Amino acid sequence: MERAIAGLLSAMPHLAPLYAATVNSYKRYAPHTSAPGRYAWAFDNRGCAIRVIGVGENAHVEVRLPGADANLYLAVAAACAAIIHGLQDHPDLSPPCVGDPYAVDDATPVPADLAEAVRGFDGNKIVLDASGENVVRHYVRAARAEIAWHRSQVTDVEREYGIGRPCLGPSPAAEPPPGSGLHLTCSPRRTP
Repeated sequence: MERAIAGLLSAMPHLAPLYAATVNSYKRYAPHTSAPGRYAWAFDNRGCAIRVIGVGENAHVEVRLPGADANLYLAVAAACAAIIHGLQDHPDLSPPCVGDPYAVDDATPVPADLAEAVRGFDGNKIVLDASGENVVRHYVRAARAEIAWHRSQVTDVEREYGIGRPCLGPSPAAEPPPGSGLHLTCSPRRTP
């Protein structure tokens, strides 16, 4: 079991686009939400990426990284590839986390967003060995398309912020040039 845990901790940071494939997947990795923020492991601690439950022959490993939006098949494939990496390559196993897993400084943080996850995935040896160059190219292209689409969207929250935010008054740097015909206006703050 130790080799499997070591493989999961070593490889899962590079396999993130397979178990967290959307821009919104990364919004759940917030401190103290029971979603992991770092690649740490512990006995029965829901804040860790890898959770060991039970004792002896009844012990089993729970990978807590995929969310409800994950493709189950890709998430399981990523976990299997990571375990195989652990069994074959023998990465070091860090000690189990004791206490608050969100405060562990020596564990690798979960990627902040899909773009960071793609940078760790694209061209990584563990990923290439597990799935091959064509598969990696496919999922890199899919992730980049997801990122590009998401960046082109204006959400209701952004509209509300842009339209309904209070005007703090013009600063000299924000003033339009004299004679430009441009006028600076601010919308009044809406109250609920």
